[in-house]
Amino acid sequence: MLSRVADSLYWMSRYLERAENTTRLLDVTLTQMLDPGEASTEARWRRLVAALGDPPGLEWNGDLDSMAQMLVFDGANRASVKYCIDLARENARQVREEISTEQWQRLNRLFHHIHSAHATEQFHRTTGDMLSSIVDGIHLFKGVSDTTMLHGQGWHFIRLGRYLERAYATATLLEVFQPGLTLSERESTSYRYLEQVGVLRSCTAFEAYCQVYTADLSGDRILEFLLLNRLFPHAILYSVESTLHAIQSIQRNSNRKPPDELIACIGRLHAMLGFTTINEVMTGNPVAFLHSIRQQCLYIHGLIYRYYVHYSIHSALSA
Repeated sequence: MLSRVADSLYWMSRYLERAENTTRLLDVTLTQMLDPGEASTEARWRRLVAALGDPPGLEWNGDLDSMAQMLVFDGANRASVKYCIDLARENARQVREEISTEQWQRLNRLFHHIHSAHATEQFHRTTGDMLSSIVDGIHLFKGVSDTTMLHGQGWHFIRLGRYLERAYATATLLEVFQPGLTLSERESTSYRYLEQVGVLRSCTAFEAYCQVYTADLSGDRILEFLLLNRLFPHAILYSVESTLHAIQSIQRNSNRKPPDELIACIGRLHAMLGFTTINEVMTGNPVAFLHSIRQQCLYIHGLIYRYYVHYSIHSALSA
């Protein structure tokens, strides 16, 4: 597969995953602001921005409505949902021959929806419904991708982008929200519950968590579930394992020499997560542990670019 094709499919997937993550976090944050409890609107907004990686241009201005609208519709802001969908569509357009007609139609509909006047009106009228429609559109694209596209290298690059972005985003969210998961008993029970449910809903994990642990919410258990669960698609271990499988599948369909450094790097992260316990994480430094995951994801991304996008002619000829 040409490096430019792999690059476009990879980033198309990452941008859509990023748009979904931003939409979901905003939806949960706006819901929490209806019952602010012991956190101010400004504090919740700042935490939302931190969970998105502290992108520039989202500094609190005192007007929640305008800030939320900016995060969704400001096409000039690199953190906005519209910006991510625009870039996902542009990457898909550059490799139109590699994706199915159904994929293109779904992504095109999502693009035109968020650019329509109706979307802006719906956002002001029923914000939750409008945000849900964006997530639904992204889910439809993912489902269509799995059922209409050859499960060859291109499909695996889509999965690679999706799960690496998800692992990084979930680690960022948990790093920011982890102090709120273990609030002291001085905090009200209702506020603590609201915070914990918010973290789970941010990862679409509330029902799945309850199936494993019942509805007895515990900060340690929430962190364990979102960090170390092997069966839940938004858990970090699941995402890292899926990233590893995508790389291995790409190599099985490639004539190039397997990138040992890349496999080793992902393998180390997978082993670190697979052979640790929540007690070890909690007795150490959970924030540092989560930050280490983020750094390793960034390094893996750099290796992916080195081996699949920016590799030298000499490396290609000697493979």
